[in-house]
Parts: sequence; C-alpha cells; structure tokens
Amino acid sequence: MAAGCLRPVPLRLLRRPSPSPNMILTKAQYDEIAQCLVSVPPTRQSLRKLKQTFPSQSQATLLSIFSQEYQKHIKRTHAKHHTSEAIETYYQRYLNGVGRNGTAPVLLELANEVDYAPSLMARIILERFLQEHEETPPSKSVINSMLRDPSQIPDGVLANQVYQCIVNDCCYGPLVDCIKHAIGHEHEVLLRDLLLEKNLSFLDEDQLRAKGYDKTPDFILQVPVAVEGHIIHWIESKASFGDECSHHAYLHDQFWSYWNRDDCNQAEIQNSKKLKKACL
Repeated sequence: MAAGCLRPVPLRLLRRPSPSPNMILTKAQYDEIAQCLVSVPPTRQSLRKLKQTFPSQSQATLLSIFSQEYQKHIKRTHAKHHTSEAIETYYQRYLNGVGRNGTAPVLLELANEVDYAPSLMARIILERFLQEHEETPPSKSVINSMLRDPSQIPDGVLANQVYQCIVNDCCYGPLVDCIKHAIGHEHEVLLRDLLLEKNLSFLDEDQLRAKGYDKTPDFILQVPVAVEGHIIHWIESKASFGDECSHHAYLHDQFWSYWNRDDCNQAEIQNSKKLKKACL
C-alpha cells in the first residue's frame, strides 16, 4: 500500500487489529527469502517448503514474493523459449509425448523440465498447433479465449494438456489473473471500509474519473491525515508485495503523477492532455 509521501508508509492508524502486530518485513528478511527462491521451481511443494523455512511469515506474503521473483526469472529467460528452434523442439516433444500417452501431463512436465511457466508453455504449443491446423494465423484474442476456456480448443487432447497447465501454474495464466483481480478488489473494499470506519472523507477512483482524471490513486483524502510524521493526501492499494523493483516501477508509472505539493496541499494528477491540479 502506498500513500501520498511517495515512499511506503505503514498505515497502522487505518489497520484493523491483527493477531500479528509486526507486519513489516525488513530488507534483510526479504533478501533471505528471495535468495532461498533462486533455485526453487514454481510448484506448490516448493511453497510448502518455503512456509516451513519461514514459519513467521504469512503464506500470502511468501506467495507474493515467490510470484514476483519467479516473474523476474521468466522475464530474463523469456526470449530463449520463443526462438523458432525452441518452439519447434517443444512442439515435436509435445506430439511425441501425447503420442505415447495422451493422458499424461506432457506439457506440464515439459514446462517444469525447461524451467518455464506452464501457462506460457501452453500458449506456445496452442499457437503452434493452430498455425498448423487453421487457415489463418490465430489472433491474440482467440488464443486468450481458448486459454481461459480450454473446451474451445478443437483438439481434445491438447485441451486437456492446456487445462492441466493452467490449473497447476501458481504464477501465470488466466486463473492466476482472476485470483489477483479478486484479491485487488477485496483489498480496495477493505481499505474503503477502514476509511469509512475512521470517518475520513475521500474521493475514490470512479469519482475522480468522473471529474476527468485518467490517472488516479485508489483514494484521495479530502482532508489530509498525519501518519507517523507523514502528511498523507492519497492512498494507493496494491495486492502484491512491495519490493524495491515494484516501487520503482510504480513511482515511474503512477506515483509521480500524484505528487503532493507541500506549499499548497495539492495533488497533481496527470491528465492525457494536460496536468490538472485537484485541491484537496
């Protein structure tokens, strides 16, 4: 969760009571967890081991860090899996595998073997299959629709293989995207309830967009509050772990456009045509 001081501030004043009073993870603790993940495959078994290694951390925290570190790894290695040679090799291995046993988790095992996200491997094979069997190249929207609902795939064996990849991928794919969206919405609702509980007056994203702003925080406080020595004008809720890389990205993509001017207590919000200033 970020607030209008452009650095992470623990909003303890807005938190509900928690059985775990110390919810802040130190940099040293984060580095220890991240280092432990360097050689860990993205499986449920790995998550269980991680929880055993760091029992004081919540499973949600560990899963979020796990997901972020794995996504960094995938971004670093993405290109090598998308060369024409790699795609053809994967496709032939898939065909040979299902030829021997169509019910075995061929695609899932292939993805784990080459250290690539199962959902992304499923996309590669699905695209290659459709290129071979369809008259025109498949559009991105068609591919996405088939990944969301594998029953649309015209080949039953491939549909089952893709389904296995989707449900066993804890970091990528339409199922994970749906879960992340639900968690993000839940956090926004909880934050709204906390603001109302504290009788804090605010404007939400919908209200700000109605005023013509296309870049908005989740909530702008109509009357700023002081939290641990910081004046807070706005709050942005993120349903993921706030590591340094994420904070830099959020600063560049969002937070700088919310910058609060100390001299006039204004929140600057970048409009698509001009910079608008909304007095709080």
